[in-house]
Amino acid sequence: MIFLTAADIVLPDRVLTGGTIVIDGDRIIDVVAGTPSSSVADVRVELPHHTIVPGFIDVHVHGIEGNDTLDGADAVARIAARLPRHGVTAFCPTTVACSPLDLRTMLGAVRAARLKPAAGAARVLPAHLESNFINPDYRGAQPLECLRSPCDRADRREGDFTGGDILREIEAARPDVGILTIAPELDGAIELIRQLVAHGHHVSLGHSGASYDQAVDAIGAGARQATHLFNRMTPINHRAPGLAAAVLEHEEVTAEIVCDGVHVHPSMVRVALAAKTAAKVMAITDGTAGSGLAPGSRTALGGRGITVGNAAYLDDGTLAGSVLTMDRAFAKLVHDLELSLVDAATICATTPARALGLQGFGVIAPGAAADLAVLGANFTVRQAWIGGELVFGS
Repeated sequence: MIFLTAADIVLPDRVLTGGTIVIDGDRIIDVVAGTPSSSVADVRVELPHHTIVPGFIDVHVHGIEGNDTLDGADAVARIAARLPRHGVTAFCPTTVACSPLDLRTMLGAVRAARLKPAAGAARVLPAHLESNFINPDYRGAQPLECLRSPCDRADRREGDFTGGDILREIEAARPDVGILTIAPELDGAIELIRQLVAHGHHVSLGHSGASYDQAVDAIGAGARQATHLFNRMTPINHRAPGLAAAVLEHEEVTAEIVCDGVHVHPSMVRVALAAKTAAKVMAITDGTAGSGLAPGSRTALGGRGITVGNAAYLDDGTLAGSVLTMDRAFAKLVHDLELSLVDAATICATTPARALGLQGFGVIAPGAAADLAVLGANFTVRQAWIGGELVFGS
């Protein structure tokens, strides 16, 4: 057995000071106060002045350190190998809108990484398709040439593709598709949401100019998530509340928020938390291949050049995702928003796990998976454990 001892342990309802996590195999079997005795056959890891939180789960991340999910057949595996150093133990590889061939390649990479996970890599969850079915007027950094209507199943022009072609790729790889971002105001979107939900996919509302009523209809059809709340959707107006207000109002919807201080003002993060509580808000990075690179670096998002600054930017200045990592999101929640360690851990791990239906993940409790992040000063990651194995740190 493994004893992680003398640390402050962030439990679902409190922080246990100077406690011990006992791991047997890939599971936590006990969490106790103090430093219990162990046998010579056990491994003891003394962690005074450290904080242990459940491993972070990022449901919206495009890449890191020069790697983008659309960079080829081994891109997802490369990203998975780099995320544990930031405390991420599981993630949804995320795409921008792309061609059917690029989507097929990416979903194949997801399947390969899930079926044969590499040692030391973060768990690869089914993908998040920030999909072709979004509103062109709210596309942000999404490529206009790849956007389609759910009703677009007509014969394609030579070299082109239809919405039906994208749906056929999804149908062929259903176990590897977790979340789809959809704009509910598009023709045929409500029926598509019903179909996707019926097949076990999670529908997230975003990149949308939907009215309040259209958003409510989508929630009624089964949409249960919102993609980067407040970004690329209409602002809340007291006479035309729109999608964002519908998300805040409906407790069954879990909202993503990019917690980098650039995408969303901290006061609006507080508004979302006041409306929904930490149990229905999940921190995401919306991280790009620019995450982890020095300011001024050049890399790509879905094949288009981006520049690293306080976020990622296309060459025309369009905000194109973040350069955030989950450990820095956790630190910002605690330092800048003054959240408790419990609420910050809930937003970064517990809520994403619950939104995806991952039982036994995202919490530190007996019986849960031994997926953990050990944090030092300023919440820097000192160790990451996945399934009871030390995958980062010493």
